Amino acid sequence: MQPKRCFWAKPGNPLYIRYHDEEWGRPVHDDRHLLEMLILESFQAGLTWECVLNKREAFREAFRGFDRDSIIAFDDSDIERLMGNPSIIRNRAKIRAAIANTRVFKEIQSEYGSFDAYLATFCPDAPLRDHTSTVSAWSDAISADLRRRGMKFVGSTIIHAFLQAIGIIDAHEPSCFLHHNSK
Repeated sequence: MQPKRCFWAKPGNPLYIRYHDEEWGRPVHDDRHLLEMLILESFQAGLTWECVLNKREAFREAFRGFDRDSIIAFDDSDIERLMGNPSIIRNRAKIRAAIANTRVFKEIQSEYGSFDAYLATFCPDAPLRDHTSTVSAWSDAISADLRRRGMKFVGSTIIHAFLQAIGIIDAHEPSCFLHHNSK
């Protein structure tokens, strides 16, 4: 018998099930992984997470393993390379935002020591347990600050989804076998 999962974890997609069971909602403190998730969540804007997740490996390859300094060095030829890659989401505005956002990410790391430390200034009592909201006071504040710093595609809903993915917001449903056990 399959364990009960959150409603969105589609049983017909093994990649999605593995993501739900092994990654989503588990605390992440590694800045490289935080950058990956922030970029992927920004590509989700207007799309489904399943669409992004199905292209994740292609994104990892196209964005050079989400190596911060490699992304910062991307130029117009890299943008054209990415626009020509049918295995990723080819949206010029999102690609440009990923590069610019990575520059801001590096500035935040320089200021706080790590992006993880930056997030902790907004969410000192993590995890917040909430499986019904699509925004929160934390996502509102982080989104506003990231936009003030120049990031794009980081609205409160995107940041809330990011915080859920990296375990700052525990959003597993009460009926899910991982409810309050993902820590």
